Amino acid sequence: MLLQLKDINKSIGVTEILGNISFMVQEKEKVALVGVNGAGKTSIFRLLTGEWQPDEGHITMPQGMTLGYLPQAPGSEPLRENTQEASAHDTQPGTEGMTLYDALDAVFAPLKQMEQDMRALESQMAALTDGALETALKKYDRLSIDFKDQGGFEMASRLKGVLKGLGFEESQWVQDFATLSGGERTRAMLGKLLLGQADLLLLDEPTNHLDIESVKWLEEYLKTFPKAVLLISHDRYFMDKVVTKVIEIEHRKSKTYSGNYSFFVQKKATDRALAEKQFAEQQKVIKHHEEVIKTIRSFRTEAAIIRAKSREKMLDKIERIDAPAQDPASMKLRLTPTLNSGHDVLFAEELTMGFHGQPLFSGLSIDIKKGDKTALIGANGTGKTTLLKILVGQLTPQSGHIRPGVNVRIGYYDQNTALDNKKTIFQELADSYPRLTQTAIRSTLAAFMFIGDDVFKPIATLSGGERGRVQLAKIMLTGANFLVLDEPTNHLDIFSKEILEEALRDFTGTLLYISHDRYFINNTANKILDLTPTALATYNGNYDYYTEKKSEQENHPPTPLTKEPQKLDYRQRKEEESRQRKAAARLERIEKTILETEAHITHLEAKLSTDEIGRDAEKANEIFSEKTKLEENLAELYDEWEDLQE
Repeated sequence: MLLQLKDINKSIGVTEILGNISFMVQEKEKVALVGVNGAGKTSIFRLLTGEWQPDEGHITMPQGMTLGYLPQAPGSEPLRENTQEASAHDTQPGTEGMTLYDALDAVFAPLKQMEQDMRALESQMAALTDGALETALKKYDRLSIDFKDQGGFEMASRLKGVLKGLGFEESQWVQDFATLSGGERTRAMLGKLLLGQADLLLLDEPTNHLDIESVKWLEEYLKTFPKAVLLISHDRYFMDKVVTKVIEIEHRKSKTYSGNYSFFVQKKATDRALAEKQFAEQQKVIKHHEEVIKTIRSFRTEAAIIRAKSREKMLDKIERIDAPAQDPASMKLRLTPTLNSGHDVLFAEELTMGFHGQPLFSGLSIDIKKGDKTALIGANGTGKTTLLKILVGQLTPQSGHIRPGVNVRIGYYDQNTALDNKKTIFQELADSYPRLTQTAIRSTLAAFMFIGDDVFKPIATLSGGERGRVQLAKIMLTGANFLVLDEPTNHLDIFSKEILEEALRDFTGTLLYISHDRYFINNTANKILDLTPTALATYNGNYDYYTEKKSEQENHPPTPLTKEPQKLDYRQRKEEESRQRKAAARLERIEKTILETEAHITHLEAKLSTDEIGRDAEKANEIFSEKTKLEENLAELYDEWEDLQE
């Protein structure tokens, strides 16, 4: 056991932040802390780093354990490391005059000192004899073994691998550390933690400021990382790939689930359904007993009173089941177009753009049809936001043209769009839509979880997630039939993301958005546009489909045609007809298998919701694994079906 929290309670003033928090982290374990914003996840990190002390309960760590902490907000807190004996202290070295490379290389100072000691011993041994030489040789052997075991021979390669993996170009390695942006410093701090290999890493939103390729690299790195990791993240795809245990903080209490994020979601739903059923059944039994007791007492005989008291004692002995805790207050978003667009929503051809003489992209063409739900992805710096701004008319391309469709009404969400800090939430909407009644404005804001006096909160006091919800509310009121969204899930907690996903899936208009959230893309997109410095590639599917096809292309690049196809002769025509018949037969078999597989998945989902399976975690896990495998097979069947149709 590496870390144990036992019955932790923490209050700020009269407000209880955490109550009855208990969980363990084992060596090398990868664990996620999840919960809505404000649930207390970062508060737990503050307790672990020693910044706060618990009011009640105990935190247990092994003697001499080292801990590394990556805070969420760049520059808000120093990089911390502590042991059981010492409080957290700043371990970020003075970086004045240091390059990015040197700042991370400083992690290896103990190893470099060990290497210097070895070189010094080598020089000394040349002049030593007999016993002194033997003593020096033994010391040298110990140092050599420790140096090798701690990765001394891989220092440079590890450092370069981390810098590249986190998305730093080689030209940035020699950049003055002080000139890095806040996001770049956060990435550098993360790199330093990965290289330092403390016994336990606390990572608060480690995928912030990383593009998709860097997040994928981090996933692979952490899966084989030899130390324990406790992380907070809103990136569900990332958690699915990395963690093997989820600790949920809900209603100031903790509950542990063994498995990745998707298993946690499934198990929590199953547990909640079972708890609600058990509570309802017990309430029915209690009500029945109470009615019987009331009836018996109405007889007013001595025998009746004795029987009533006997039943009351029996009722008192029933161990009452607590009512299941309810989900946080939810917003039910309905994004409804007020006007139907034509089939052709937007066509752009040969778009070229650059800044200050530097090209960003060239020759891009896009064809968006009604009902498309398209995710625009690509590495940082490829021009995704610039492309969106061109498509909505906020920027003019250097060349190329854009043709919008008939009756297209665009609603554009930009996470950096300014809201008036001098206004309240209510005033922001009322001034933007002066014809709306107070009731209409309040109803709209209630859909985005601004209820009661919340509507009079000043814009200046809102969190990032709250500001995003205000902007989405304003877009909803436009009645747009073509939503163009730039990172709509930034600052949203997982619960709010899931609600937005549902709204976008139900949206009957057209959707184009930028996102680094692969789980969100998987749940909302039916088309992927992959922007690179040289091209814009289209994939007709969600993110998993994109990664599969991308892998196929990388492993089996298409062979370019070197000549025009020849006219088929009689034999070739017969072979082609035979191939077509076989394909049609295969298509029919696949359609039958798809129906059978979907039916089996539905059957397993029904089993998971039964009381018997709900009480058997091992069996539930087994059924969930079988269901997951069938869903993977079903996706492959659909891919083959589409290929045969084409």
